[in-house]
Amino acid sequence: MDAKVVWDQEMHFTGSSHTGFEVPLDSGPSTGGTDSGFRPLELLAIGLAGCTAMDVLSIVRKKRQDVTAFEVQVRADQQDDYPHVFTRATIVYQLTGHAVDEAAVLRAIELSALHYCPAQAMLAKAFPMELIYELYEDRGGDVRELVRQGQWLPPEN
Repeated sequence: MDAKVVWDQEMHFTGSSHTGFEVPLDSGPSTGGTDSGFRPLELLAIGLAGCTAMDVLSIVRKKRQDVTAFEVQVRADQQDDYPHVFTRATIVYQLTGHAVDEAAVLRAIELSALHYCPAQAMLAKAFPMELIYELYEDRGGDVRELVRQGQWLPPEN
Protein backbone atom coordinates (compact mmCIF):
# COMPACT_ATOMS: atom_id res chain seq x y z
CA MET A 1 0.00 0.00 0.00
CA ASP A 2 1.28 3.44 -0.89
CA ALA A 3 0.06 6.66 0.70
CA LYS A 4 1.20 10.26 0.78
CA VAL A 5 0.29 13.70 2.05
CA VAL A 6 0.95 16.92 0.12
CA TRP A 7 1.13 20.25 1.92
CA ASP A 8 -1.36 22.81 0.64
CA GLN A 9 -1.08 25.78 3.02
CA GLU A 10 -0.76 26.58 6.72
CA MET A 11 -1.27 23.14 8.34
CA HIS A 12 -3.59 21.81 5.64
CA PHE A 13 -2.50 18.71 3.72
CA THR A 14 -4.22 16.49 1.19
CA GLY A 15 -3.75 12.79 1.79
CA SER A 16 -4.07 10.21 -0.96
CA SER A 17 -3.32 6.59 -1.64
CA HIS A 18 -2.81 4.29 -4.59
CA THR A 19 -6.60 4.14 -5.10
CA GLY A 20 -6.67 7.82 -6.06
CA PHE A 21 -9.07 8.98 -3.36
CA GLU A 22 -8.17 12.09 -1.39
CA VAL A 23 -8.87 13.23 2.16
CA PRO A 24 -8.25 16.66 3.72
CA LEU A 25 -6.05 16.85 6.82
CA ASP A 26 -5.63 19.87 9.10
CA SER A 27 -5.14 20.91 12.69
CA GLY A 28 -6.83 23.46 14.92
CA PRO A 29 -6.01 27.16 15.12
CA SER A 30 -3.92 26.64 18.28
CA THR A 31 -1.37 24.72 16.19
CA GLY A 32 -1.55 26.82 13.04
CA GLY A 33 -4.42 25.10 11.28
CA THR A 34 -7.84 26.23 10.15
CA ASP A 35 -10.02 23.23 11.15
CA SER A 36 -10.61 22.35 7.50
CA GLY A 37 -9.89 18.63 7.61
CA PHE A 38 -9.47 15.49 9.62
CA ARG A 39 -6.82 15.17 12.29
CA PRO A 40 -4.52 12.27 11.34
CA LEU A 41 -5.36 10.31 14.51
CA GLU A 42 -9.07 10.66 13.74
CA LEU A 43 -8.44 8.78 10.52
CA LEU A 44 -6.93 5.89 12.48
CA ALA A 45 -10.14 5.61 14.51
CA ILE A 46 -12.29 5.91 11.37
CA GLY A 47 -10.12 3.30 9.63
CA LEU A 48 -10.60 0.92 12.56
CA ALA A 49 -14.37 1.45 12.53
CA GLY A 50 -14.59 1.05 8.76
CA CYS A 51 -12.42 -2.05 8.62
CA THR A 52 -14.37 -4.00 11.21
CA ALA A 53 -17.74 -2.66 9.96
CA MET A 54 -17.11 -3.96 6.45
CA ASP A 55 -16.15 -7.38 7.83
CA VAL A 56 -19.14 -7.68 10.15
CA LEU A 57 -21.67 -6.51 7.57
CA SER A 58 -20.29 -8.88 4.94
CA ILE A 59 -20.44 -11.82 7.34
CA VAL A 60 -23.95 -11.17 8.67
CA ARG A 61 -25.21 -10.77 5.10
CA LYS A 62 -23.67 -14.14 4.21
CA LYS A 63 -25.53 -15.51 7.22
CA ARG A 64 -28.71 -14.13 5.64
CA GLN A 65 -29.47 -11.69 8.42
CA ASP A 66 -32.04 -8.99 7.57
CA VAL A 67 -30.05 -5.88 8.53
CA THR A 68 -31.70 -2.55 7.66
CA ALA A 69 -29.22 -0.19 9.36
CA PHE A 70 -25.72 -0.62 10.74
CA GLU A 71 -23.34 1.69 12.55
CA VAL A 72 -19.99 1.14 14.22
CA GLN A 73 -18.78 3.67 16.78
CA VAL A 74 -15.23 3.85 18.09
CA ARG A 75 -14.48 5.66 21.34
CA ALA A 76 -10.71 5.89 21.70
CA ASP A 77 -9.25 7.23 24.93
CA GLN A 78 -6.00 9.13 24.61
CA GLN A 79 -3.11 9.67 26.97
CA ASP A 80 -3.15 13.20 28.46
CA ASP A 81 0.44 14.08 27.62
CA TYR A 82 2.26 13.99 24.31
CA PRO A 83 2.16 12.13 22.01
CA HIS A 84 -1.54 11.61 23.01
CA VAL A 85 -1.55 7.98 21.87
CA PHE A 86 -4.66 5.84 22.14
CA THR A 87 -4.68 3.98 25.46
CA ARG A 88 -7.86 1.95 24.98
CA ALA A 89 -10.88 1.81 22.70
CA THR A 90 -14.48 0.74 22.84
CA ILE A 91 -16.05 -0.41 19.59
CA VAL A 92 -19.86 -0.45 19.55
CA TYR A 93 -21.62 -2.37 16.77
CA GLN A 94 -25.25 -1.22 16.36
CA LEU A 95 -27.28 -3.48 14.07
CA THR A 96 -30.90 -2.77 13.26
CA GLY A 97 -33.03 -5.26 11.38
CA HIS A 98 -35.68 -7.94 11.58
CA ALA A 99 -35.01 -10.82 13.99
CA VAL A 100 -31.21 -10.44 13.68
CA ASP A 101 -29.61 -13.53 15.25
CA GLU A 102 -27.32 -12.70 18.17
CA ALA A 103 -25.11 -15.76 17.53
CA ALA A 104 -24.55 -14.66 13.92
CA VAL A 105 -23.51 -11.19 15.07
CA LEU A 106 -21.17 -12.58 17.72
CA ARG A 107 -19.54 -14.87 15.16
CA ALA A 108 -19.13 -11.97 12.73
CA ILE A 109 -17.49 -9.81 15.41
CA GLU A 110 -15.22 -12.72 16.36
CA LEU A 111 -14.13 -13.34 12.76
CA SER A 112 -13.43 -9.67 12.22
CA ALA A 113 -11.48 -9.34 15.47
CA LEU A 114 -9.44 -12.52 15.16
CA HIS A 115 -9.06 -13.15 11.43
CA TYR A 116 -10.07 -10.48 8.95
CA CYS A 117 -9.62 -6.86 10.08
CA PRO A 118 -5.97 -5.82 9.73
CA ALA A 119 -6.59 -2.46 11.42
CA GLN A 120 -8.02 -4.16 14.49
CA ALA A 121 -5.28 -6.82 14.57
CA MET A 122 -2.56 -4.19 14.35
CA LEU A 123 -4.04 -1.69 16.81
CA ALA A 124 -4.95 -4.42 19.33
CA LYS A 125 -1.21 -4.93 19.79
CA ALA A 126 -0.94 -1.31 20.95
CA PHE A 127 -3.95 -0.93 23.26
CA PRO A 128 -6.89 -2.96 24.63
CA MET A 129 -10.28 -2.89 22.91
CA GLU A 130 -13.73 -3.62 24.30
CA LEU A 131 -16.21 -4.91 21.71
CA ILE A 132 -19.86 -4.16 22.45
CA TYR A 133 -22.90 -5.00 20.34
CA GLU A 134 -26.44 -3.66 20.34
CA LEU A 135 -29.23 -5.35 18.39
CA TYR A 136 -32.31 -3.34 17.48
CA GLU A 137 -35.58 -4.53 15.99
CA ASP A 138 -36.67 -2.35 13.07
CA ARG A 139 -40.23 -1.21 13.82
CA GLY A 140 -40.64 0.74 10.57
CA GLY A 141 -39.94 4.32 9.64
CA ASP A 142 -37.20 5.59 11.89
CA VAL A 143 -38.41 3.58 14.89
CA ARG A 144 -36.25 0.86 16.37
CA GLU A 145 -36.29 -1.01 19.67
CA LEU A 146 -33.24 -2.29 21.55
CA VAL A 147 -33.75 -6.04 21.98
CA ARG A 148 -30.32 -7.27 23.04
CA GLN A 149 -26.89 -5.97 23.96
CA GLY A 150 -23.70 -7.51 25.17
CA GLN A 151 -19.96 -7.80 24.83
CA TRP A 152 -17.85 -10.09 22.69
CA LEU A 153 -14.96 -11.52 24.67
CA PRO A 154 -11.98 -13.23 23.03
CA PRO A 155 -11.41 -16.88 23.91
CA GLU A 156 -9.00 -17.45 26.76
CA ASN A 157 -5.65 -18.96 25.76
